Amino acid sequence: MAAHNHQAAIRSARKALTDEPTIYAISETFKILGDPTRLKIVLGLTREELCVLDIAELLGMSESAISHQLRLLKTLRLVKQRKDGKMVFYSLDDEHIEDLIRVAARHSEE
Repeated sequence: MAAHNHQAAIRSARKALTDEPTIYAISETFKILGDPTRLKIVLGLTREELCVLDIAELLGMSESAISHQLRLLKTLRLVKQRKDGKMVFYSLDDEHIEDLIRVAARHSEE
């Protein structure tokens, strides 16, 4: 049996591993986006800034269910809110989220 000596490959791959807090944050982002309801909310927000009522109607869900999902998305800085009088509008926190969704969509289509 041939000797197993792939230390150079292991050292190279180890460089791709980032620090534990970053790994955890990336993992949490994918977990949050792994839920179909939250993914639909994010997809809807790629096109329009929407309020809770809009999102609830769009997805056919209750306002409280949508509010709960938005809190989770906000905690991970995937969405942000803007107040206009008594109305609160939600949008994607930054363009990186849309990029992430676009790349995932391309990957799933291949």
